[in-house]
Amino acid sequence: MDLKRVGLLGGSFDPIHKAHVALAVAAFEQLQLDQVQLLPAAQPWQRDALGASTQDRLAMAELAAQRHPGLQVNPVEIERGGPTYTIDTVRSLPAGSRYYWILGSDQLHNFCSWNDWQEILEYVELAVAQRPGSPVETPEALQQELSRLQRRLHQIDFLPMDISATQIRERVQRGDNITALVPEEVAQYIDKKRLYLSHPQARPV
Repeated sequence: MDLKRVGLLGGSFDPIHKAHVALAVAAFEQLQLDQVQLLPAAQPWQRDALGASTQDRLAMAELAAQRHPGLQVNPVEIERGGPTYTIDTVRSLPAGSRYYWILGSDQLHNFCSWNDWQEILEYVELAVAQRPGSPVETPEALQQELSRLQRRLHQIDFLPMDISATQIRERVQRGDNITALVPEEVAQYIDKKRLYLSHPQARPV
C-alpha cells in the first residue's frame, strides 16, 4: 500500500497571506501530495513578538485554507504551546505517511541552525521554493547529511511573490487596503477584529 503523502508548511502566519497559500498549492500539485497541512507556530523562537493572538492566527489560517480542498490546518504547535521547535513537531507526526517539510530558500540557508536539524531529516524530506532575493543554495553540511541519508532536496517551481506579513501589518496600520495581499476572508477577519492597529513594529513615529 502506498504511503499517504503529506506536506507540512509551518510559519507564524501573522497574518497568513497569498504567497503562503500559493506555495502550499504549488507544493500540493507538484509533489503530488494527498494534503498540505498548515502549521501555525505558537512562539517562533527565531522571530520577534507576534502581532496577533494564537487564536486569531489559527482562525485566519483556517479561513485561507477553506477554498482549497487539499489544504488543512494542523493546530499541533499551538496546542503544544511554548517556544516552537520543528524537531518537536516532526517527532509527534503520526506514523504511516511520507512527510515533506516545505520551506523557502531563505529558511534553507539557515536550516543547519535549527535545533537537532539532522534528526529532523529522519522524519521528513525537504521541499524548497525560491524566495525573493534568496536563491536556492544548499548549505554544505546539509548537502552532506542528505547524501548520507540518500535523500534529495525537492524543489518547488514557484514564482517568488514579494509579499511579507510585516508589509501587511504596516499597511493595516496606515489604513491601506490589503485585499491584494491576503485572501478576501482574511482581510475581512483582520478588519472585523481590528487586528494589527496597535502593532508595535508598525506604529507611526
